[in-house]
Amino acid sequence: MTEPFPLGPALWATTAAPPPATQPLAESGRADVVVIGGGFCGLSTALHLAEGGLKPVLLEAREIGFGGSGRNGGQVIPGLKHDPDELVQMFGAERGERLAAFGAGTADAVFDLIAKHRMDVPHTRTGWIQGAHTDEGLAQAERRAEQWARRGAPARLLDKAETDRLLGSERYRGGWLDGRGGAVQPLSYARGLARAALAAGARIHTGTPVTGLSRQGDVWTVRTASGPSLTTERVVLCTNGYSGDLWPNLRQTIIAANSFQVATTPLSDNLRRTVLPEGQVSSDTRKLLLYFRLDHTGRLLLGGRGPFREPRGQSDWAHLERIVPKLFPQLAGIGFDHRWCGRVAVTRDYLPHLHAPEPGLLIDIGCQGRGVGLQTRMGQAIAASIARGDADALPLAPTPITPLPLHGLHRLYASAVVAWYRLRDGGL
Repeated sequence: MTEPFPLGPALWATTAAPPPATQPLAESGRADVVVIGGGFCGLSTALHLAEGGLKPVLLEAREIGFGGSGRNGGQVIPGLKHDPDELVQMFGAERGERLAAFGAGTADAVFDLIAKHRMDVPHTRTGWIQGAHTDEGLAQAERRAEQWARRGAPARLLDKAETDRLLGSERYRGGWLDGRGGAVQPLSYARGLARAALAAGARIHTGTPVTGLSRQGDVWTVRTASGPSLTTERVVLCTNGYSGDLWPNLRQTIIAANSFQVATTPLSDNLRRTVLPEGQVSSDTRKLLLYFRLDHTGRLLLGGRGPFREPRGQSDWAHLERIVPKLFPQLAGIGFDHRWCGRVAVTRDYLPHLHAPEPGLLIDIGCQGRGVGLQTRMGQAIAASIARGDADALPLAPTPITPLPLHGLHRLYASAVVAWYRLRDGGL
């Protein structure tokens, strides 16, 4: 695989709280559970396993939050990609409502953990706005607001005037506001989860790539690149968009789309009052959506799709830099001081996937760009399932690993779609 884009250029690496001290695995041993992957799901799983009295060991190939958890836009959006009524149609009334309720609690899971563990994580919770750029998008916003409001969520439709005022942009025809949403400094949050997991009794080893998994009877052996291995009866694999070939065909079950982001220099106080003045975060209804927010330093962050490949130079972010003054004319001439990208794990059905290909192994993959809340709560559910030996604690039943047909062609298609939409829309 191509070497992934480094974490260092991301704005979050500049402004995050320091990580807890961790070291590579130095000697072989045993663990109650081995968790592979130091992102939101792995860290949440390790934290909640340790709080439940187990002794998990988490192995991370690089550093805490190196993958999508340290690179995303930091938006905490409740729910899944599918609307609640769609989930009921897909799974039936009981299972569909149960899955919708799971999605409804994803944002709560994040903000509750930040408060409980007093994490050093800049965060806000004033809501998420989905702006609609077409009549079709506006109808979609109306359906979503109605479905969530019917289930008790603080959700409401926005007309154009209120959308313009809350976003600071006149590019949308309207939208809807979900008051449960918010924002975090995502790398600080990942590091806060790691610190809380360590305090609860978990062990975390960074700089420890896992190179092999094998099972004999009820015992798994987890081998690492540096030599030491761990034995355990339970393994949780949660590497999402940075999954390699550790488990056969897993990487071929997703499209690991590359999401690109830019951050402006800090806005003046006058400009800050004109862009997202009440502090909401936003992503829109486009097929290749745009997402944007202000961070705690007063920078505007804007993200969207870029080349599927890893970037080759600053020009790979130029389309996003052109979009900023189109969305926000008041920011014409603003400078940009951070450019970065990261992989998003997208499944064919836009649902998170759980797999249990062998006894004692559970795999989580697929966040669809909502990983902050979704993967936090998924880690809670995985830990509860392991601690209680109860598969019903999982929001979804595990399914077989099914590679996408002609996986390589899916990647080519995704690249072509990105190029087409960028050309068609003129960058917006």
